[in-house]
Amino acid sequence: MEYQTFTLSVENHVAHLQLNRPEQRNSMNRAFWKEFPQAIRELDIAAETRVLVISSTGKHFCAGMDLEVFTQPDPQMFSGEAGRRAEAIRRLVTQLQECFNVLEEVRFPVISAVQGGCIGGALDLVCATDMRYCTEDAYFTVKETELGMTADLGTLQRLPQLIPQGLTRELAYTARKLMANEAAQAGLVNQVYSDQEAMLSGVMDIAQQIAGHSPLAVTGCKQMMNYARDHSVADSLSYMATWQAGMFQPNDMMQTFSAKMSGKAPQFEALRAVTPPLQKSE
Repeated sequence: MEYQTFTLSVENHVAHLQLNRPEQRNSMNRAFWKEFPQAIRELDIAAETRVLVISSTGKHFCAGMDLEVFTQPDPQMFSGEAGRRAEAIRRLVTQLQECFNVLEEVRFPVISAVQGGCIGGALDLVCATDMRYCTEDAYFTVKETELGMTADLGTLQRLPQLIPQGLTRELAYTARKLMANEAAQAGLVNQVYSDQEAMLSGVMDIAQQIAGHSPLAVTGCKQMMNYARDHSVADSLSYMATWQAGMFQPNDMMQTFSAKMSGKAPQFEALRAVTPPLQKSE
């Protein structure tokens, strides 16, 4: 499919979604909020993708929410009966949150590759990815505070899971830039590259390593770690045992052993495509 706000390709089980509105600093306009979650879910449904890389074009990764969203709001958003108005705004926020929640919900790992500014909503996005890499000129900022609002799409909930609580609060309260080297020291990014070309080359190498492993084993890792982040150790170990009781099969291990003996790469069966629920008969 063709999209207005990004390009999307899949090769050797690695999907690459690249934001492509560099003149607008890849800001998230109305089309983005419709296209992005739809594209991610379709990759999961098809089950051919084993890892997704999100990058962008131009000087900056993404400037966050496009100004058109703020300057041309729905005229009903701030009018009408107070209770119903508040319910509608809450529903809108949760719908926007779902656009990034999908990055955690899909069965494959998601990697973000950041150059230049990662601002506002873009930080919400990358915090929901499994791994983050950046260039030396990259920076991250909770821009919403400076604009007079509270970040509401996941940064304040996910960032404290990635870097120290005190640093998260400093960034949120001050809206200052977190530069690449400090981001690496704090653990927000895994590695800093000299430029975008080197970063994409390195990230694609990592993606190919992931794609070469059993997709069932990799999705198990993702789901177990996400669960452990949000639950106690005891609950997480119990869920791990339940997962293993149902999902562990010797097929992929035998594929690995056979491939090592033959010197060839293993050919793992894909996960099953997501099928729609059964429809009720008339």
